[in-house]
Amino acid sequence: MLDEKKIEELKKRVKRFIDEGTIKKEREKEQKHVEFFLNNAQKSLDAAELLFKVSTRQDLQEATGHKDFDGSLWVVNASYYSMFYVGRALLESEGIKLKGELSIHVLAFDALVYYFYLTNKLQKKFVEDFIQAREEASEILGQEKAEELIEAYFYERKKRREFTYEMGATAMTSKAQTSLERAKMFNTELRKIIEV
Repeated sequence: MLDEKKIEELKKRVKRFIDEGTIKKEREKEQKHVEFFLNNAQKSLDAAELLFKVSTRQDLQEATGHKDFDGSLWVVNASYYSMFYVGRALLESEGIKLKGELSIHVLAFDALVYYFYLTNKLQKKFVEDFIQAREEASEILGQEKAEELIEAYFYERKKRREFTYEMGATAMTSKAQTSLERAKMFNTELRKIIEV
């Protein structure tokens, strides 16, 4: 996923972002920003878990008056956002501020890789999980903006297959469960780094 060419491109981008002031590393961290992003990460993860439970349990569907409810699409999206927010909390915990007109998702990804992956503070697996989560959210939600974000992460233009809305319910549930589990692990691991 992150080959040497992409890493070199990312390093150049981050150095340019630092020079432009788009990414700033400040001496002082603002705990309120760390807590803001941690709270949003938890809320997103809670939403993903609740949506998954209601989507997979008929008793909860009936109790809520939503027979045959399937929130799998939004489990994937909320799972990704929990990862994004905990990533932002990690950056803020180190005094790394993101500003600019580029997508904040692009900046967050580049900064996470630059400050945590390339310095071995964050395992390769977690960066790959983050990439995979965003790609799945893009494919499943079929949002043009999400597709652009993925392309921007790697500064490549490539054709992407459209999500086929004929994907079976079992496949959607499986993707949702994978996204949720990945998000839980990502949140747990990044929170450990923040607490250190």
